[in-house]
Amino acid sequence: MNTAVDVNQPDMTQDARWMRRALELAEMGRGFVEPNPVVGAVIVKDGVVVGEGWHEKFGGPHAEIHALKNAGLKAAGAIVYVTLEPCCHVGKTGPCTQALMAAKVARVSAAVLDPNPLVAGQGLMELHHHGVAVAVGVCAREARQINAPFFKFITQKRPYVIAKWAQSIDGAMADRFGESKWISCAASRHEVHRLRGRVDAVLVGIHTVLADDPLLTARPSGDIDVRRRALRCVLDTHCRLPSHSQLVQTAREFPVLLFHGRQIDAAAWQRREQLSQAGIECVPIDDAVNDADGLNLGAVLDYLGSRSVTNLLVEGGSRLLAALMGQRLVDEAHIYIAPMVVADHQARRISTDGQAVHLAGAVRGTVMAHGLCGEDIRIIMLFQ
Repeated sequence: MNTAVDVNQPDMTQDARWMRRALELAEMGRGFVEPNPVVGAVIVKDGVVVGEGWHEKFGGPHAEIHALKNAGLKAAGAIVYVTLEPCCHVGKTGPCTQALMAAKVARVSAAVLDPNPLVAGQGLMELHHHGVAVAVGVCAREARQINAPFFKFITQKRPYVIAKWAQSIDGAMADRFGESKWISCAASRHEVHRLRGRVDAVLVGIHTVLADDPLLTARPSGDIDVRRRALRCVLDTHCRLPSHSQLVQTAREFPVLLFHGRQIDAAAWQRREQLSQAGIECVPIDDAVNDADGLNLGAVLDYLGSRSVTNLLVEGGSRLLAALMGQRLVDEAHIYIAPMVVADHQARRISTDGQAVHLAGAVRGTVMAHGLCGEDIRIIMLFQ
């Protein structure tokens, strides 16, 4: 960033106040705008908000445009607080920098720079060169976090991976027979449906499908609004997905993507053809001996990234979660701890078939939120 750009805000208290409001607005676009970022904008003049807006839907006007329209002529001489650097290129919409300059705003304060190479500081520099005061950095940590999926998608071309599981207090995700319904309470399951309604794809391993026959859709009820219809994905090296399963029976209504190995036998290829005829999209993936169910998880994430999957929810099973954790491929985890003790050393836990892991090699994260969810304890952790 050019040193001519001011990173020292004149009134951090007020600037943070308005930027936090912009962050609140940005969250309203969650589930509607992906793979684009969620962005909020607040226009303030003489200490009073004269315009607000957020990026409402993919392909629609950006947050700044909505806020400028809301402010009208009052935008002239005002300060614009925006959670992500304004764009300066033509995409599905015109450059926000041009609109800001045309409105004659006095200053633009962006929480963070846009990692997109088409912007990457150029938006603020364009405003600066045309006489608009610019600054960057207020609430930067919060702004990066709400757009962590976008930042990862842009920089790594992979989805942001959210792992979710329910367990007993002593760590059991299922009993020794594979039964897991229901460890978590109704309130926790309600929240999981809300999460499914915000992500682009849901991933499980074939062992989870064989044990639970999940539907993996977000079912709206009460205050749940389903904003996205997640692509349902299964890791199934040998194409064992049963034809009578809920996933296959609903594949023409809710898409299913099945990842299988490249080196499969004739019987598996025949099953693959039957699944394809039932509406399942089958994708071959390179094998990897140490990965869950024998498939290369990095290659799976690369493929999903090529399909513009920005947010991926992984719901199990234990081997898949262990493999993702072990390879440091999880970005965020939602853990629901039920007030029960299974007390069985053979109960299913996050593990890779007894492979030894030294404490020094344990995956450490940061607890971002915790509290009660019905009868359960919910913990949200970050692994970044």
